[in-house]
Amino acid sequence: MLKGKNILLGISASIAAYKAAFLVRLFIKEGANVKVVITDAAKEFVTPLTLATLSKNPVLSEFIENPDEGTWTNHVELGLWADYMIIAPATANTLAKMANGVCDNLLLATYLSAKCPVFVAPAMDLDMYKHGSTKDSLAKLEDFGNLVVPAGSGELASGLEGEGRMAEPEEIVSFLESYVRAKSPLLGKNVLINAGPTYEKIDDVRFIGNFSSGKMGIAIADAAFELGANVHLVLGPSNLKPLHSEIKLTPVVSASDMLEACGKGFENVDYAILSAAVADYTPITKAEGKIKKKTEELSIDLTKTQDILQTLGSLKKDNQTLVGFALETENEEEYAKGKLHKKNADFIVLNSLQDKGAGFGTDTNKVSIFSRKGNRVDSELLSKMEIAQLIWKTITTTND
Repeated sequence: MLKGKNILLGISASIAAYKAAFLVRLFIKEGANVKVVITDAAKEFVTPLTLATLSKNPVLSEFIENPDEGTWTNHVELGLWADYMIIAPATANTLAKMANGVCDNLLLATYLSAKCPVFVAPAMDLDMYKHGSTKDSLAKLEDFGNLVVPAGSGELASGLEGEGRMAEPEEIVSFLESYVRAKSPLLGKNVLINAGPTYEKIDDVRFIGNFSSGKMGIAIADAAFELGANVHLVLGPSNLKPLHSEIKLTPVVSASDMLEACGKGFENVDYAILSAAVADYTPITKAEGKIKKKTEELSIDLTKTQDILQTLGSLKKDNQTLVGFALETENEEEYAKGKLHKKNADFIVLNSLQDKGAGFGTDTNKVSIFSRKGNRVDSELLSKMEIAQLIWKTITTTND
């Protein structure tokens, strides 16, 4: 859910600052980009070297980082770069300054410049946490639209027991993910995705198939789940699985199997993305057992399979969004646009086998997304998860 997000972590001077190293590590494991701003006093509790190594970015603390070179830290750019700013630990002192617009260090200047959602994770002793001034600071910050990660209870650095412990890094990540999911345009939506190849049986040991791995469709399913959707993935023969076990997975083999699985419950689907490489033809007769090698030549009569995209397009209601894929080798845009209108889809995602690094079996892809009303979005060569995120962003924000 946080993959590709820019997270700015602010660290103020609390013994809980050691947890910030674990927090950075968790964000990096989630695929986020992390930058750290730290107060001078906080360096006594956790070293910039540790944080820079974990975040893979320089740790910032001064307005002018290299006086001899005149290097200026642009707090405005930092505030614009971040998708989310998290101040953890947030001491009573830092909270009070944030609440009252005091700007005497880089962390506070960046906070006051931030355009993104800001989260604070308080960390202090019991009496400080309960003090009226701290309560006022937190209330003010919430009035400003900031979000407070609740402090935990337990043993404190002073030896007291009670509230004031900074939330554990895992709890902070979970809090942020819950916020992101709740803001998602797919929250609670029902999503159908098909992916992978189909195998059309010739006899009991042979089939007609293709080289699709299902990677693209699986990435689309994972991205939809991370955006809060209820996801049903209909997957042809593949040794791959979605990252999230909560995704409903229906394995199928043939085109007819896939059509049946996609058709069930389609009337309750909000979004359907059909990325599978479904066979266009299937043998008219499936031989029992194994066909013996008796002749120099063997002919197999084929018949067209039922077009899943066209079938669902004929059933689609106005409140449903239907997306198809087109893998082309010539006259690509013409064929993709023709498919878009002929099959009553709302969007078509065009793949070209002419693009190096795109297509079957790769970890990357390059696409063009066409909408029914003529909008077009072109991607660079990106990871398939990044392409999946682009597809969801396009179809949930394009005003068609």
